[in-house]
Amino acid sequence: MRRYILTGTPGAGKTAILRRLECDGYTVVEEAATDVIALRQAQGEPEPWTKPSFVEAIIALQRRRQEQAAALPGDVQIYDRSPVCTYALATYLGHPVPPALSRELERIQAGQIYEKTVFFVQNLGFVTPTDARRITFEESMRFEQVHQDAYTALGYECVAIAPGTLLDRVAAVRKQLQAG
Repeated sequence: MRRYILTGTPGAGKTAILRRLECDGYTVVEEAATDVIALRQAQGEPEPWTKPSFVEAIIALQRRRQEQAAALPGDVQIYDRSPVCTYALATYLGHPVPPALSRELERIQAGQIYEKTVFFVQNLGFVTPTDARRITFEESMRFEQVHQDAYTALGYECVAIAPGTLLDRVAAVRKQLQAG
């Protein structure tokens, strides 16, 4: 099983790329942070990312999804973010790295859970705010750098998926998948 991570700054177009890859027959494993935000906001917590427990909730959901994905068909899986992204998020938000996240990072490294090639979707030059994405473009650029630094420090190779049309970006990912 080859598990690839697709990541990048908020609003870079990851979801559109993932939906196209899914329509093309690839197995896609959903991002956890957005779902944690949506649930907590539905429970009356307007900014769940301000609490350190937010990181623990993300990592728990990511691990469950990764373990459940083992039963999914196909020899290639595309993950919308990973525990490395959660580490980058904790760093960006100024939250301490909880022991559960440290253990998960150790587990994915020791078990070689993900391929070392990471698809890093570059920003589009703007960010469209949503209920879950309340970040300015300037903040997203800082977050993008924190992401890249986290992946590089853990030995991953970030393959840039440049801005362009959806079809061009999907083609760039597919080309890398075929080469891998």
